[in-house]
Amino acid sequence: MPTRDATTQWQGDLQTGTGLVTLDSSNAGPFPVTFPSRAGEPDGHTSPEELVAAAHSACYAMSLSNILSKAGTPPTSLSVSAGVELGRDDIGLAITSIKLTVDGTVPGITADAFAALAAEAKAGCPISKALAGVASITVTATLL
Repeated sequence: MPTRDATTQWQGDLQTGTGLVTLDSSNAGPFPVTFPSRAGEPDGHTSPEELVAAAHSACYAMSLSNILSKAGTPPTSLSVSAGVELGRDDIGLAITSIKLTVDGTVPGITADAFAALAAEAKAGCPISKALAGVASITVTATLL
C-alpha cells in the first residue's frame, strides 16, 4: 500500500502564528490553519480536528460499504459525518470524543441489522483503530 503525505508550513508562535497544510499525495490545498481558529470559530481555516473528521468519515464510509456488501446488502448511498471534539485531558489538549453519524439507503436490510453492521464498521475502520485512544467514539445509524 502507498504512503500518503501531508505537509504543514508554520510561521510564528502558537497564539499568533499561521500555517498552511498541503495534502501532498492528492495535490490539494494549501489550507490555512491557526490556533485561535482551532480553539474557536473556524473563520475560513481548517484544524487538525477537522482533518481527522474528514479522514474518519471517509474511512468509515468505505468500511461500512464493504461490510454491507459482504452481508449481501450493498448500499445505494451512505452519508457519513464525523464530529471531532477538542477538549483537555491530564496532559493538555486532546480529542475527547468523535461522533459518527451515518444515513444510509440500503435495500433489503432492517434498521436493527443496519445499526449492528454500522457498529461493526466502526471497529474495522483503520482510522477508528488509529484513534483507539479517544475516550468516546460513537455511531448513530439511520436507515433511510
